[in-house]
Amino acid sequence: MNVKPGKILIVDDDDDILFSARLLLKQHYAIVRIEKNPEELAKILTDDHYNIILLDMNFSGDATSGSEGFKWLKKILEVEPNAVIILMTAFGNIEMAVKAIKEGATDFVLKPWQNEKLLATISSAMKLSESKLEIDNLLSRQRQLSSDLDSKFQDIIGVSEEMKKIFATIQKVAITEANILILGENGTGKELIARAIHRQSNKEKEIFLNVDMGAISESLFESELFGYVKGAFTDAKEDRAGRFEIASGGTLFLDEIGNLNFSLQSKLLSVLQNRQVTRLGSSIPRSIDIRLICATNLPIEELMSEKRFRQDLLYRINTVEINLPPLRKRIEDIPLLIEHYLQIYNKKYNKHVRGISKSALDKLENYFWPGNIRELEHTIERVIIMCESETLQPDDFYFPSIDSKESYNEPENYHLEETEKLLIIKAVSKHGGNLTKAAKELGLTRASLYRRLEKYGL
Repeated sequence: MNVKPGKILIVDDDDDILFSARLLLKQHYAIVRIEKNPEELAKILTDDHYNIILLDMNFSGDATSGSEGFKWLKKILEVEPNAVIILMTAFGNIEMAVKAIKEGATDFVLKPWQNEKLLATISSAMKLSESKLEIDNLLSRQRQLSSDLDSKFQDIIGVSEEMKKIFATIQKVAITEANILILGENGTGKELIARAIHRQSNKEKEIFLNVDMGAISESLFESELFGYVKGAFTDAKEDRAGRFEIASGGTLFLDEIGNLNFSLQSKLLSVLQNRQVTRLGSSIPRSIDIRLICATNLPIEELMSEKRFRQDLLYRINTVEINLPPLRKRIEDIPLLIEHYLQIYNKKYNKHVRGISKSALDKLENYFWPGNIRELEHTIERVIIMCESETLQPDDFYFPSIDSKESYNEPENYHLEETEKLLIIKAVSKHGGNLTKAAKELGLTRASLYRRLEKYGL
């Protein structure tokens, strides 16, 4: 006979009842404990958890009314509110059973019991206990997640003036319904900013839905964003809500909005203007209520001037515009970011790297960081994995040249901008990404080199 996992506590003042119940249940469940004195319940339940408690309703002080059982039922629920309790009595009736359930018992059995019936009752109660445990675990995880997200700017780290301005902007716009456009290079943390805005808005308890516009093909655009009805196309076997409907009531984050095909932009604009979507294959419009946040790493103004992005759509999505600075423009934040990622990856890989040497920090602060914070995070993770010492040193970090594909010997022509671009690439590559040394060799200030790197998209 298979013994199932589970812990059962039997509380009764009758030795014969305790012995027979334990003998029966021990054949089916892993742990069966018996207790004669209900006064011990508080200590027993404090020391251990039981899936099911079988509780007698009439102890020596009262033979028939069941008042003692209801008293101990209440005491148990005070100690363990989610306890699964089955009351037992030889003097039961319908009224008592109904009262037991109202008072918080899971079930009610009469003595003497039929073994098969008792086992069936306990089996059902065990499933209920397991469900309660699962729910409790889910609620605990949810509470922990909410606690982790309590910080206004969770995982957005920075003391630089640029980031202080970003924080101030978030606080101003989050409580409004204004549409927001976040601009910034890849890896600067655009989604983190969007989530921070959501957490401080009046929709914080509702859904935050992230949609990568660059990952949705033109053919799937309408069905993914607006939904469809059964029969709208060959594989449409049931009605399905689109992202706009799913996000209704909360925040919809359209990432990489600059990648949206020009021909589809008018459809998006229509939805935003009317605040309604019509599922593919249907003619019935459905109202939506969303907070819209968009982001792109592309020069959106240039796209608009080149007729690749609709002007009216741009005006619709950027009531407020937030420009995230690249990491190279917030160097003073690098030490904080390094400390943050050291904590994360020390824990993840069970390492004990305590810090970084000044020379290594200088190397990181002088690197261009084309991948921004995402590149810094991956760099620290890689170094934590490979490092053998407690302090990170310059040799622990290797940076490839900015663009290995552009290792020219001679320019194809002598256009000034092409020549300047070539010299910058070679100088930065020569010094392993150290912009201070590259700028010195080029006869430029560090700030002037930054401007040229941005100008040529390096």
